[in-house]
Amino acid sequence: MNLYGSCSRSQRGHFLSILMPCLSFVPFLVLPPLRYRGLTLVLTFVFYASFHLSRKPISIVKSELHTNCSSLEKIPPNDTNSTTWCDWAPFDQANYNELFGALDNAFLVAYAIGMFISGIFGERLPLRYYLSGGMVLSGLFTSLFGLAYFWEIHVLWYYIIIQICNGLVQTTGWPSVVTCVGNWFGKGKRGLIMGIWNSHTSVGNILGSLIAGVWVSSAWGLSFIVPGIIIAIMGIVCFLFLVECECELGLDASSQPHAGRREKDPEVTLSADDGSCSRENTIDSSEYPKEPAEQPGAISFLGALRIPGVVEFSLCLLFAKLVSYTFLYWLPLYIVNVAHFSAKEAGDLSTLFDVGGILGGILAGLISDYTDGRATTCCVMLIVAAPMLFLYNHVGQNGIGSSIAMLIVCGALVNGPYALITTAVSADLGTHECLKGNAKALSTVTAIIDGTGSVGAALGPLLAGLISPTGWNNVFYMLITADILACLGLCLISQAKCLAWPAFGWVAAKERPGAVARSAGA
Repeated sequence: MNLYGSCSRSQRGHFLSILMPCLSFVPFLVLPPLRYRGLTLVLTFVFYASFHLSRKPISIVKSELHTNCSSLEKIPPNDTNSTTWCDWAPFDQANYNELFGALDNAFLVAYAIGMFISGIFGERLPLRYYLSGGMVLSGLFTSLFGLAYFWEIHVLWYYIIIQICNGLVQTTGWPSVVTCVGNWFGKGKRGLIMGIWNSHTSVGNILGSLIAGVWVSSAWGLSFIVPGIIIAIMGIVCFLFLVECECELGLDASSQPHAGRREKDPEVTLSADDGSCSRENTIDSSEYPKEPAEQPGAISFLGALRIPGVVEFSLCLLFAKLVSYTFLYWLPLYIVNVAHFSAKEAGDLSTLFDVGGILGGILAGLISDYTDGRATTCCVMLIVAAPMLFLYNHVGQNGIGSSIAMLIVCGALVNGPYALITTAVSADLGTHECLKGNAKALSTVTAIIDGTGSVGAALGPLLAGLISPTGWNNVFYMLITADILACLGLCLISQAKCLAWPAFGWVAAKERPGAVARSAGA
C-alpha cells in the first residue's frame, strides 16, 4: 500500500529514467528522503520567487511609461512644446492611470479565473511537467512585453493580450509549489516552516524591483526581458530536479517507520458522494492480509468548499490580497507622485514593504504555531494594520526615516496574514482529517483559496487606478476598508478559538461543553 502519494510504478519508472541521469552529475542529491525534503523546500522557494520576480517590473516601469517631461534635462524633439513628448504611447494620454489599471486588471482577472481551473489540472497532471511548462511560458510572455520597447509597439491591445496570457500561465505556480511542500512536510510547526518559506513572495518582489530598476530609465524593455529569461531558466531546472513526492523515489510503504502503527489507528474517511466525514476502525495489517487499496480520487470543487474554514479563509484572503496587490502594483508610483523620488529610487524604496512582508510572514507563522490559532493571528494583525495604513499615508512621507519605518511595519502587518493563509492555512485545510490523507485535495483547496484571493488582487489595482485621480487619500481609505472587511471574515472562527484558551475561556467552556471541541480548527 502506497501511503505517500498516487504515483503508479510506471510513472515512477518514467520519472526516474529522466531524473537519474541529471542527478548522476550531482552525487549528493542521490540521498535518503529527508534530504529530498530540504531540496524540495529550496527549489520551490526559488521557483515561486521567480514568478514574483517576473510580475514586479510593471510596477517599476509605470513611472517611466508616463513621466513629467518638463522635469527632464533632455531637449524635446522637433522643438515641440508637448508635455508628453517623453511618454510611451499609448500611455501618454491624460487617462494614463486608468490604462495602467487596465493592464494590471488584465493580468489579475485572468489569474483569478485561471486559478480556479489550475488546481483541477494540477491534481490530474504530473506537477513537475505542469509547473515547469508554466514557468517557461511565463518567461516567454514576460519577455514579449519587454520586446515591445525594441519593436516600438504602441498598441494598447498588444499589452493587454500579453498580460492576459501571462496571468493564465502563472496560475500553474502556486497550487503546484504548495502541493509539493504539503506532500513533504507534516503539520508539526508548519506555520513557522511555511512562514519562512513564504518569504519567496517578498524575495521575488525585491529582486524584481532591483533588476527592473537597473534598466528602467535607459531601456525599460530589459526590465521585463531579463526576469523573463530568469524564470524560463528556472522552469528548466524544475523539469530536471523537482521531486514532488516520496512515491517518485520508488519507496515502499513497508520500509517507512510508523507505517505499521498507521494501519492500527482509526481512519477518517471521505464520502465520495458528498464529502461528508465518517470514522472507521481499520484492521491490524500485521494480523490479517490486506489487499492493495485503491488510490483516492481527486476531490470535487464543491467537496473542497465543504471543508470547514475554506470559505471563511477564502473571503478573508480576498480582501487581504486586495490590499497587498494594490501596494505591489501602485506603491512605486505613489512614492514618485507624493515624495517626488525618481523611478529607480521609488522602486528601491518600495522593496522595504516586501522586507516587512518577510518579517511579517515569519512572525505570523511563529505566533500561530505557538497559540495554535491561525485565524486569531490573522485577525490581530489585520486590526493593527488599519491604523498603520492611515498613519503611513499622513506621516510616512515626512522624512526618509519615517518612510522606511512605516513601510516595514505596514508590509509586515499586511503581508503577514496573507502569507499565513496562502501557505500554512491552505496546507492545513488541504490535509484536513475529513480527507483521509488524500494529497490530491491539497491542490484544489489551495487553488480555491488563492483563486478567491486573486479576485481581490484584481479589484485592488483596478480600484486604485479609478480612485487615484480623485486623490491618494481616497485610495488609502479604500485599503483600510478592505483591511477591516478581511478581519470580519474571520471573527467567528477566532472567537471560537479564544473561548477555548485556558486563560479566559474556562468559564465559557463550562457553560457550553461543546465550545472547545468546535474551536479545534481555528
